Amino acid sequence: MTIDIRMIRDRLPQEIADLENEARREGHLHITRLIGDWSVGAVRFEGDGERLLGAYVAEGLAGIGGMTIEPTMSGALRMRRFYIRPAMRRRGIGRMLALSLLDHARPCCSIVTVHAGNDAAAKFWESLGFQPRGRGRYSHVLELDGSGCPDGESSLFRRP
Repeated sequence: MTIDIRMIRDRLPQEIADLENEARREGHLHITRLIGDWSVGAVRFEGDGERLLGAYVAEGLAGIGGMTIEPTMSGALRMRRFYIRPAMRRRGIGRMLALSLLDHARPCCSIVTVHAGNDAAAKFWESLGFQPRGRGRYSHVLELDGSGCPDGESSLFRRP
């Protein structure tokens, strides 16, 4: 099985509706929020360090995940709208998607947060090194080494 990670920029993939339906059937509304925020231009993953990625298997959208500026912590990014189709789970797709986002984050920030909505998600994020830190808007934190940043400092949000 080949997993192809692609950046999503100008428009959401057509298959996002199927992903939304599957997420809703599981009781998750974050893909619905992604579509709504995107359609009104509220969140387009275009800020410093932000990114939205799709994971494709056999040209079909298997999952999606993004990273935005963490509004509650200066210089941090937040994993958002992360979802893998139930039929595609436990095949390494979520891990590859998350690691792609983390690789993108390393040069520009030192902390990434995530809100794990359930125990299975918490275990997934913890397997990637995230530590539980319950604080309302996020449940887990990953401290990056900052090795890609000049002088080991975060370049995210630096203003001239």
